Amino acid sequence: MGGQGGWGVKGRPAREWAASARVTLSPQPRRGRGRALDPGRTGRPRLQRRLKHLSPEMSLKNKEQDDQYSPPSRIHLEHEEESHNDFQQFETNDQCRPHARIHLEPQEKPDTNFKQFVIKKLEKSCQCNSTKARNIIFGFLPVLQWLPKYNLKKNILGDVMSGLIVGILLVPQSIAYSLLAGQEPVYGLYTSFFASFIYFLLGTSRHISVGIFGVLCLMIGEVVDRELYKAGYDTAHVTSSLGVVSNESTLLSQPSGKICDKSCYAIIVGSTVTFMAGVYQVAMGFFQVGFVSVYLSDALLSGFVTGASFTVLTSQAKYLLGLSLPRSSGVGSLITTWIHIFRNIHKTNICDLITSLLCLLVLLPTKELNERLKSKLKAPIPTELFVVVAATLASHFGKLNEKYNTSIAGHIPTGFLPPKAPDWNLIPNVAVDAIAISIIGFAITVSLSEMFAKKHGYTVKANQEMYAIGFCNIIPSFFHCFATSAALAKTLVKESTGCQSQLSGVVTALVLLLVLLVIAPLFYSLQKSVLGVITIVNLRGALRKFKDLPEMWRISRMDTVIWFVTMLSSALISTEIGLLVGVCFSLFCVILRTQKPKTSLLGVVEESEIFESMSAYKNLRAKPGIKIFRFVAPLYYINKEYFKSSLYKKTLNPVLVKAAQKKAVKRKIKKETAPLSGIRDEVSVQLSHDPLEFHTIVVDCSAIQFLDTAGIHTLKEVRRDYEAIGIQVLLAQCNPSVRDSLARGEYCKKEEENLLFYSVYEAMTFAEDSQNRKDIYVPNGLSFSSD
Repeated sequence: MGGQGGWGVKGRPAREWAASARVTLSPQPRRGRGRALDPGRTGRPRLQRRLKHLSPEMSLKNKEQDDQYSPPSRIHLEHEEESHNDFQQFETNDQCRPHARIHLEPQEKPDTNFKQFVIKKLEKSCQCNSTKARNIIFGFLPVLQWLPKYNLKKNILGDVMSGLIVGILLVPQSIAYSLLAGQEPVYGLYTSFFASFIYFLLGTSRHISVGIFGVLCLMIGEVVDRELYKAGYDTAHVTSSLGVVSNESTLLSQPSGKICDKSCYAIIVGSTVTFMAGVYQVAMGFFQVGFVSVYLSDALLSGFVTGASFTVLTSQAKYLLGLSLPRSSGVGSLITTWIHIFRNIHKTNICDLITSLLCLLVLLPTKELNERLKSKLKAPIPTELFVVVAATLASHFGKLNEKYNTSIAGHIPTGFLPPKAPDWNLIPNVAVDAIAISIIGFAITVSLSEMFAKKHGYTVKANQEMYAIGFCNIIPSFFHCFATSAALAKTLVKESTGCQSQLSGVVTALVLLLVLLVIAPLFYSLQKSVLGVITIVNLRGALRKFKDLPEMWRISRMDTVIWFVTMLSSALISTEIGLLVGVCFSLFCVILRTQKPKTSLLGVVEESEIFESMSAYKNLRAKPGIKIFRFVAPLYYINKEYFKSSLYKKTLNPVLVKAAQKKAVKRKIKKETAPLSGIRDEVSVQLSHDPLEFHTIVVDCSAIQFLDTAGIHTLKEVRRDYEAIGIQVLLAQCNPSVRDSLARGEYCKKEEENLLFYSVYEAMTFAEDSQNRKDIYVPNGLSFSSD
């Protein structure tokens, strides 16, 4: 079977056969969970790793064993019902021969001068040539790269179809969301038009639809209402100054000395805060601080959008009932609004209520039908447009405004208003509000663009996306527009209807342009209750997140708690404070996870160099005399005490042992012969006289990402305390960052660097060899040194 040198079948060495073995670890059964897991349903978690030997000298097999044929095998550790405490000793071939050590030579770090580094960077950035200028222009305008390569025959049909459908859907949504932002309907159409066209020029995503977004409209509307109140306008009647019906009330509410009416001042506030949000987004792109978005986890964003959806629903409820109420803002606005609604419920306009119910009965079933049949339908049914057209015709020919005093959209002018700069005097008032709007806008845009890029196999530039969404806010702010971002619902429609590129955004812009130039005045008689219903129906996606909570709870309870905290704070307090609370709570959860991480003692898989947690897997063997401790977190000031307490609990407390030893020595000196009277005395004497059950502690540092000053001091203190009672502490699998921290913190002297090991197995073998050399004596009575 085997030849010389340990060769196996077909000339393959036996070591190679052994190295190809697979290891399967069976987990410990969970306790205290109420019921056992069903192996047939869930499967048995297994850890499978391929054995890798760092050096030939580190093999667990003897040379005689290597000469034998060793076929590929699987090592299976069976279940056990109780914790494994059977310590079995490994055999050592040559106790006198020290184990070979691994030595890695670190890379030489370049001697960099900060001043020279900055000068070099500036010289590189300031170089100007035709190639660099071309790259800058093409990088800033991605349309110049992909449009010349556009496959007209292959992509034009899908882009035109998706652009038309999204444009048709955007018309009623833009008008409806204008009310949410506290603006006239025409300004919502302006916003969607400019955003679609600008993103076509600057965006790198082929699929996302950039335009009006409900949560941002809500945040804009809160700022607008606050500034209107500060300026002295009557916010109880947010009505159009362009219509005949509402002109009188607007003029009455206009304070003396103002050069424009309420709707004019509202769009000035909205465009100013939009301009500041765009400036922040462009600045974040310029300074490449897109990492801010990493603090907005999926659970946090989902909870924020759901909480804001409750506020949106509440703000639109008054339109469904036909009530004229002041718009509440600030802390607790949701509760305040509902209090106002119930106090004025007797003033409900029956005509608006009936219209709202009829629209809900039509929109909700058809929306559900669209979703269930989206795989069969080539394009979604534009139910919203049909409802808007039917409601407008019914209101116009039924003269509902004159007969029942229903609230209508009023006159929507055609064409475009002259451009106007934001009010620079308002910037100090809205600068802080724009921060939250900018962060939410670019976080949603970047996350959606990356999600669809990954789905369709292309890449997007997150930095360019921030530029794109920033200029989608800066440029339109001069044309009476408010904040925009990508929207998931419209992006899904765009993708499902055959979108291939952002050329579909141009088609959408053309549809909106047609409405602005020709069709807009026809929506004069459209009831605001219909627009409110459209807004509420589009919140279904966010409110459906409650269905995902059981699955989220099963996967990660911490993420579920973050979702609930963010959702409740966004709904009950305010959107801006809710976002801040969510971010702070998420960071606190990260700190909490590292404050009390998992710790365990490790055991080795038989005939391998793999070490795993003895509390998680079965039939692992612990080497007598050696404790291997794993700490799964960075070691820093927050968890340093937990590190010590966990280590002492799983091994022994060296401080107590040392104190017991000192106490026993004092008693021996005083020659106290009196019988011991307390249990504590018996324990101390037992500790002082009985030999310790282990001589080495190996700390597995593979999961310790970094150390701070407190962490280094803790390791020094632990090592000093254990060495005081004759136990050596070895560190294994330290990453380069941890090794650098230990070197800078002078954890060990230069001659003691052999206490740092590249693997747990190497540290364990070193501990065995050093202990064996201590126990072997030569004839002259001298012993081998352990150094």
